[in-house]
Formats: sequence, C-alpha cells, structure tokens
Amino acid sequence: MIWSLIVGALIGLIAGAITKKGSSMGWIANILAGLVGSFVGQALLGTWGPSLAGMALIPSIVGAVIVVAVVSFVLSKMN
Repeated sequence: MIWSLIVGALIGLIAGAITKKGSSMGWIANILAGLVGSFVGQALLGTWGPSLAGMALIPSIVGAVIVVAVVSFVLSKMN
C-alpha cells in the first residue's frame, strides 16, 4: 500500500510537471491525482507498458494529466 502511494505521488508529480500545475499542488494532491489518474488512464487505455505497484505507468501518467487538467480548469472557472 505504501508502495502504491509512492508510485501515485510520482505519477502525480510527473503529471503536474507536464501540465505546469505541479508547483501549486501539494503532496496529497499529487498522490490523489496519481491514484485517480491511474484509474482513469487504465480504464481508457488499458494496462499496456511498464508497470509498478500494479499501475501501468504510461496510461497512468496520461490519465493523471487528464485529471490535473480537468481539475485545474474547473477550479479556475470557480474563481
């Protein structure tokens, strides 16, 4: 479980760096974005590619980028 949180945090960190929103997100948001993004990415793209802690890395990163972009868009519209 701890390994999944660490991998989720790294996936969220990579997604934040790709979308340029990583500096405004904290560690908890990175972990949540990584875990939710992993679920979304694997649901949309499948489980191909290298895998860590049960998460396919490439679909997980793509899913996390989608999650971060959608959350950032929604939060910007609320302000």
